[in-house]
Order: sequence, then C-alpha cells, then structure tokens
Amino acid sequence: MSNMQTPKIRLRGLKKAFQGKPVLDGVDLDVMPGRSMVILGGSGTGKSVTIKCILGLIEPDSGTIEIDGRNVLTMSRREREAVLDRTGMLFQNGALFDSLPVWENVCFKLLAQGRISREKARQRAVEALVDVGLGMGVGELYPASLSGGMQKRVALARAIVSQPDIIFFDEPTTGLDPIMGAVIDGLIVDCVKRLGATAVTITHDMASARRIGDDAAMLHKGRIVWTGPANTLGETGNPLVDQFARGEREGPIAMELRR
Repeated sequence: MSNMQTPKIRLRGLKKAFQGKPVLDGVDLDVMPGRSMVILGGSGTGKSVTIKCILGLIEPDSGTIEIDGRNVLTMSRREREAVLDRTGMLFQNGALFDSLPVWENVCFKLLAQGRISREKARQRAVEALVDVGLGMGVGELYPASLSGGMQKRVALARAIVSQPDIIFFDEPTTGLDPIMGAVIDGLIVDCVKRLGATAVTITHDMASARRIGDDAAMLHKGRIVWTGPANTLGETGNPLVDQFARGEREGPIAMELRR
C-alpha cells in the first residue's frame, strides 16, 4: 500500500543554472510521508540548492515541486506561504540571532508573524528546549554563552517549535565532535518521530546519514543517480554511491585537483 501513497515531496525535472552553469539538471525525487530522506553528494552538487528551491528561497528554471500532490510553483503567494508555514529548518551553522535571548530565537518566526504573544512564546520555547534536552533556564541566556552542541540544540528547538510536518536539516552535525554528533542525531530522530513529520537532511557525515535516514538519495552532476535504504550506504552495489559513502579516493567520482 505504501507505494500508492502520494509523496509528501515530489520533484520532477528540477533544473537550476547560475551564470549559465547547470547545478540541477533534471532532479527527480520522491520523499514519502513520515519518512526521513538523506540527500548525499559532493560539494557543489546542488544539495543546498535543491532544499532552497523547495523552500522558495531560490526559483528553479524549470520543473515541478509538489507538496502533498500540489505544485507549489503554480500556487498564489498566499497559498505558497501557507504551505511553507508547515515547514521547519535547522541551518548548518545554527543561524541564531546573537542579540536575542534563546527563547526569542526559538520562537522568532511565530513572534514575527504575530501568531503568538510574548508570554506564550516564552512558555512554548521552554517546552521546545526541554524536548531537545536543555534546561528551562537556558531560554534566558544568549547564544554567545552556549557551547556549539547547545547552539545546535537551540536551532533544533526552533525548527520544531511550530510542530511542522516537514523539517529540513542542513549538515546538522557539522562542527561537532563524534559523540555530540550522535546526540544531535538521536534528538533529531526522536523529535521527527514524535511529530510524525517528514524529514529531509543533507549531510557529508555517513555515520549521521545512517542514523538519521530511512531512505537516501545521491546527487551527482545535477541528477539523482541512486535512491535506496540509508542503512545500505557503502554496500549498495552502485559504484558512485559506495565510493562516496566509503570515502575512497579511487573510483568513478574523479576529484579535480588544481596544480
């Protein structure tokens, strides 16, 4: 029955070029409801561009982006904003506002849109911070006083505070030691499951990809060249994927070196 479901996110023929150089060259991808999809690929292969197209931060040159079976590119601005309001995002470097206390960072979007009072926002933020393993008092601190791992957790709290049904994670373990990376991965998995959300993660961290992902896809030369179970990474039988997952120098992916 699962293959009869409408994908939560469906990309078809997605193309995007910058200054005449193709970055996305016909991306096709399905992300099913309630699944965690990990997108892999080398630097500059278009992983972040793909997510930014879905979020409406970049307009693709052609193709379709469907969410729950509806093409967001043909929606009115109000309809598109309503769809995007149901999404959460954890940015690679946290992207916290240094001038705001943690609780305002967590509820920034809700406050900016006037969807919640400051009193309720503070309470909602504390609940989200507890969900990611931070004490109630952390909400009154400022980002500069937090460790990298704590900042990552605050960013995760911000991503989940509005209880979105789609959450994007951009390199969630970058800059963290292996143990803290595993902690963040565990929190991500727990939060996504608790919300019943669909997740899309881009990462270079293979251990993280296997922990977070149900499914995985690989971008290479602007196209998806493989999709399959995340727990098979490194043993997929696809030479491109296995070389990347194992971090092998020799293989079909040739790295250009400047001399």
